[in-house]
Amino acid sequence: MKNLLYALLSGFLLALAWPTYGFPILIFLAFVPLLFAEFNIRNSEIRYKKLQILGLSYLSFLIWNLITTYWLYYSTLFGAAFAILVNSLLMSLVFLLYHYVAKRSDFRSGAAFFISIWIIFENIHLGWEFSWPWLNLGNVFAVTHNWVQWYEYTGAFGGTLWILLVNIGIFKSVISYREFRQREIIWRGIIKAALFVALPIAVSYLIRNYYSEAEKTLEAVILQPNIDPYKEKYNVTDTRIGEHLLKLSREKITDNTALVVAPETVFASGTVLNKFPESEAAFYSKQILEQSPNLNFLSGISMYERFNDPERVAKQSNQLGPMDWYNDYNSAFLMNQQSPPQLYHKSKLVVGVENFPYQSILKPILGDVMIDLGGTVAMKTTQEERAVFELNNGYSTAPIICYESVYGEYVTCYVRNGADFLTIITNDAWWSDTQGHKQHLNYAKLRAIETRRSIVRSANTGISAFINEKGDILETLGYTEVGSIRGEVTLNTEETFYVRHGDYIARVSKFLAAFLFLFAVVKYERRKRR
Repeated sequence: MKNLLYALLSGFLLALAWPTYGFPILIFLAFVPLLFAEFNIRNSEIRYKKLQILGLSYLSFLIWNLITTYWLYYSTLFGAAFAILVNSLLMSLVFLLYHYVAKRSDFRSGAAFFISIWIIFENIHLGWEFSWPWLNLGNVFAVTHNWVQWYEYTGAFGGTLWILLVNIGIFKSVISYREFRQREIIWRGIIKAALFVALPIAVSYLIRNYYSEAEKTLEAVILQPNIDPYKEKYNVTDTRIGEHLLKLSREKITDNTALVVAPETVFASGTVLNKFPESEAAFYSKQILEQSPNLNFLSGISMYERFNDPERVAKQSNQLGPMDWYNDYNSAFLMNQQSPPQLYHKSKLVVGVENFPYQSILKPILGDVMIDLGGTVAMKTTQEERAVFELNNGYSTAPIICYESVYGEYVTCYVRNGADFLTIITNDAWWSDTQGHKQHLNYAKLRAIETRRSIVRSANTGISAFINEKGDILETLGYTEVGSIRGEVTLNTEETFYVRHGDYIARVSKFLAAFLFLFAVVKYERRKRR
């Protein structure tokens, strides 16, 4: 019964630590009750230990996933159930693997393996086709971003490492006290944990206080049309959208405005890729640009191309019939009066909505189980290169589309390709007025710190925002508000340590976990032979 209570406690602590409603300080002890439950079971004489640990850990992680990402239900019941149930199971399997190694090794090796294997799990979630890194531990500091200004050196995995080290330290103090019953152990544990939490925060504030943002700036205008994706988006013509955007842009554009940004797939009628220059989207973009010769206009658009050449079939191409395929794109474009249009196709896709994961394996089993979000059910086609858009003033921006902004190392590719600031275009209305769109906004602050790039964020229904290089939100346009905002964006050409080296913490973790696993297995087999 006690172990069940420990599992429940861990689940609620993890959930109550999460942004944007939570208390992130709780994350530093959230794993301790579950680790203690595992320790109790491991050292008991009860049967079916693995099954009990799997069940208890699943309960903890289910509570965490359910409370923090329940809002997925607003877009799709199936998608929410799948994400919550499967992600909880994956986390439980990671914890079970820790149990397997922990009972075959000493405390230090087991603890190091737990930290390494959890980081590997988070890293896998950044790259495989069932990618869902929303609950990667480093994201928990999205609201308290001033605690993690050192993400410019470590990325969000630095936060994961910090959290797990503190949890392991507290856990060690707990089991030491249970063995020796000395109050000094508890006091020493409290002091060590407090220092290990406080020192990185102090370093972060030092970094923040001494960090100087780039001096060069440009003026940008963000448009927020507030189009309901369920009732309006796919039923409103590009002509009406263009007129709406033109009206919004006129409210804020000045002679100094260099960039106007509209949200993801705001032009949703479906434009033929090679006919974009003659499209309604291009026509109204030119109308916006006519307000000033120095303007650049960046916007989202739905595009497609149909073809009958089998050699052009990509992994994400959709087949209509024999020798008949089409590619469906969630794209961004940039136009100005000096150069041809520039295009980028979204490449980090939302599972089920834009991407059918492991289609060759799962489609024969599940059929066409694509999640219907207001009509978007086709597989999206991606591009390999993280293209940047070059403005007519010589500076460049990253055209980051929606879900892509959750991926740290992925965003650094835009910076290495020359982006002087980041632009995020998104549509967060699928989740209604819940924690979903608030978390998404705050995760962007971590990308600003990791890359030291200012962010222009245009969200269809909100929250649109300007974010500076320190991760501070400077100005916003609230959820479901219609309008536009104007702000200054710094132009930084320097690369951070994290931009240059990426997720090196995850790479080291892979090596360490493999070594510790093999060491534990070999040591256990030798012990059995004796």
